[in-house]
Amino acid sequence: MSNQNALYSKILSLAQSFDFTVISKGRKDILQPLVGFIQQKFEQQQEIRLNLICTHNSRRSHLAQVWTQTAAHYYNINNVFCYSGGTETTALYPKIIETLEGSGFKIKKISEGNNPVYAIKFSENESPIIGFSKTYNDDFNPESEFAAIMTCSQADGGCPFISGAEKRIAVTYDDPKAFDNTPQETEKYNVRSLQIATEMFYVFSQIKKGSLM
Repeated sequence: MSNQNALYSKILSLAQSFDFTVISKGRKDILQPLVGFIQQKFEQQQEIRLNLICTHNSRRSHLAQVWTQTAAHYYNINNVFCYSGGTETTALYPKIIETLEGSGFKIKKISEGNNPVYAIKFSENESPIIGFSKTYNDDFNPESEFAAIMTCSQADGGCPFISGAEKRIAVTYDDPKAFDNTPQETEKYNVRSLQIATEMFYVFSQIKKGSLM
């Protein structure tokens, strides 16, 4: 059963509209190691820690962190903790905030400066996701017992070793940054966000709960 009532209504409508048949077999094969990691941790009743990583921790990794945490909640997979990081620190790109707000998330900026911190909520009664740019091994992120999910090919190629990661999984996405300051910017950011959302919801839809529920 899905945890439908807990999501903000616009996010819920989106979640109910996701069509997993648009995900190709090849793409599902890429996602399968992530399904397997979550399934194993779930069956062992262990905490499921996922660190979503891209080069600058400014766009794709944040979209992935937010949608993955939301998908876990929607499918009632408990003890899922999603983080994000980069190979270097920049700032969470404002268009990502705008894109998530457009999908129904409620977001509050809780600190200013060159690298603002945001509280991102998908549900009235759940703790917010804290969004800001940081390196993957920042103190804010787990030191061990996590899966490193590489969301961009640059980070995947540039990080031959992620300290503390139990498993490293490449689930890469094209960078919407290519459309910054163009007439297509809003559309392309939405397309990438919804691709990531659809795939992360698919991943959690595949978790078999069996006798644990």
